Amino acid sequence: MIKAGIVGGTGYTGVELLRLLAKHPDVQLQAITSRSEAGMKVSEMFPSLRGRVDIEFVAPSADALSGCDVVFFATPNGIAMKEAKALLDAGIRVIDLAADFRIRDVGVWEKWYGMQHACPELLEDAVYGLPEVNREKIAKARLVANPGCYPTAVQLGFLPLVEAGLVDIDHLIADAKSGVSGAGKKAETGFLFSEASDNFKAYGVAGHRHLPEIRQGLSIAAKRQVGLTFVPHLTPLIRGIHATLYAKLVADADLQQLYEERYRDEPFVDVMPMGSHPETRSVRGANICRIAVHRPQDSDTVVVLSVIDNLVKGAAGQAVQNMNIMFGLQEQTGIDIVPILP
Repeated sequence: MIKAGIVGGTGYTGVELLRLLAKHPDVQLQAITSRSEAGMKVSEMFPSLRGRVDIEFVAPSADALSGCDVVFFATPNGIAMKEAKALLDAGIRVIDLAADFRIRDVGVWEKWYGMQHACPELLEDAVYGLPEVNREKIAKARLVANPGCYPTAVQLGFLPLVEAGLVDIDHLIADAKSGVSGAGKKAETGFLFSEASDNFKAYGVAGHRHLPEIRQGLSIAAKRQVGLTFVPHLTPLIRGIHATLYAKLVADADLQQLYEERYRDEPFVDVMPMGSHPETRSVRGANICRIAVHRPQDSDTVVVLSVIDNLVKGAAGQAVQNMNIMFGLQEQTGIDIVPILP
């Protein structure tokens, strides 16, 4: 039985981790930390977990997490980098759902996240946790950097084209939309119901902090730097990401076959039939990415549609998928969930 701890268990990704780990047959929840809610029963804050999670929140400390085999950080950026080393030195594996270890170049990270990195020496050891690319490295990892939600949808959508060298990688375009939960649980005016409902807007057009993460992954796949225009949008949804991806073909190929073969053995990527239009509701609550590839009017433009639940395959579900790989479990264990509809 894997003894798991969660640092920062009160946010949206924290409660999603709790939901998934509470029913995982090989996991025992050992400690859930929260500075502000220490002493409160987890099920008191989250009634959906009544009868599933009976422990209390505890104040974060080395002692509280000392009995864990793995610790998930479901915290804001900048927390895991201060606490991961002590856990790793104690033999505890770490999965960070924030961005502290995703970008290998510390200068790039500090530019986009606006703070000094507390432990740049760990960046070399951290494994980027996109299983469809790094499964073998994840299996041996002590520290996994769980990918962001936008980067998961965009990279999975582009990867077959980039790996095969079929498109102009200097001019990739990602037009992506996210539900409001992607911004986390913080109280800000822009995320109030009366502000976000019945509204649709772009943001971060000049540069979004997920841009260097996406470029890094696609550049590794292409074996050289890629050019990417990434425009995120906020939609009046609670959950879900829809990425519409554009690229110009430089060689001809059967695109449907390319995608089906690339993801044939991937349990959490569903390449839909030719002509499909995947919807965010088709992945709600599930750890799956659905993809459809189009070539409108048989032109030289490829359009890829990629949808995920930002809190599951884009966060907590992928983190559990990584844990399963790290501990040699069947990858689908605890996360082989049918999406919720309607």
